[in-house]
Amino acid sequence: MSAEPIRGRIRSLDPLLARRLRRAALHLVLLLVSLAMIAPFVWMVLTSVKTEADLASYPPHLLPQHWRWSNYSTALSYAPFGTYSLNSLVIAVSHTALNLLLASMAGYALARVPFRGRTPLFMAILAMMMIPTYTKVVPQYLIAKGMPFFGGNDYLGRGGHGWLDSWWGLIVPGALTPFAIFLFRQFYLSLPRELEEAARIDGLGEFGIYARVMTPQVKPAIATVALLTFESSWNNFLWPLIVTSSPDKRVLQVGLSSFQQSDQNAWAYLMAGTTMATVPMVVLFLFTQRYFVQGFANSGIK
Repeated sequence: MSAEPIRGRIRSLDPLLARRLRRAALHLVLLLVSLAMIAPFVWMVLTSVKTEADLASYPPHLLPQHWRWSNYSTALSYAPFGTYSLNSLVIAVSHTALNLLLASMAGYALARVPFRGRTPLFMAILAMMMIPTYTKVVPQYLIAKGMPFFGGNDYLGRGGHGWLDSWWGLIVPGALTPFAIFLFRQFYLSLPRELEEAARIDGLGEFGIYARVMTPQVKPAIATVALLTFESSWNNFLWPLIVTSSPDKRVLQVGLSSFQQSDQNAWAYLMAGTTMATVPMVVLFLFTQRYFVQGFANSGIK
């Protein structure tokens, strides 16, 4: 049966009943999409407590036949995950703090400070958002390797390894993102100009207006940028993998690859480690979800 006769029947129903049917259909679609989104996470958690026999059984069982919670303690002793977690935390917090500071200042300047070339500069930032991340990996690697005066390099960036296998190479390339600048600019544009003018009449300078008057009004943007930056840095795998070689500078996501061997994969331990790595992001989202949703809802206001 085509959709048009169904729509005609719905129109012929009582308006209240038709509205309830549409709402029920919408809820059904949202429920199915939610189940599809949460299914991989449930599969990961259930796999993390399965035994080898459960993992090898065919047909596979959804629930473990024997719940092995010791997989978590075994996974923690498999590699120095304490060091990996601390490295990931230091890098993620550094990226978040630097991105909030630099992007908010850049966004404020683009939104509130008139200067020559402001529009072309903003267009360039928008263009940078269109560049795929993986196309920037090789140029970033060459820049980090050729950084002058670091890692034994001379002033031309020759003779050493630059920022490779260093905290500089892990933190600086991810310290500022164009999306964060764009988001902050949109929020600063939405603020009334009267706030800015009243602050100038009271004698505040440009930095005082930015720090004491305007920035406290953009808390949803701060929460959104903080959550996205922390999540991206915490889950980053490729860049820490290629820029580090010392075990003491490895991060959590790279450490999880130790469960993947050439002959076989320790799936239960890998899923246990991945579950533990996911917990901080879930907790962070639960605390910031109100500002996070508000931030995305307001990002296109101007």
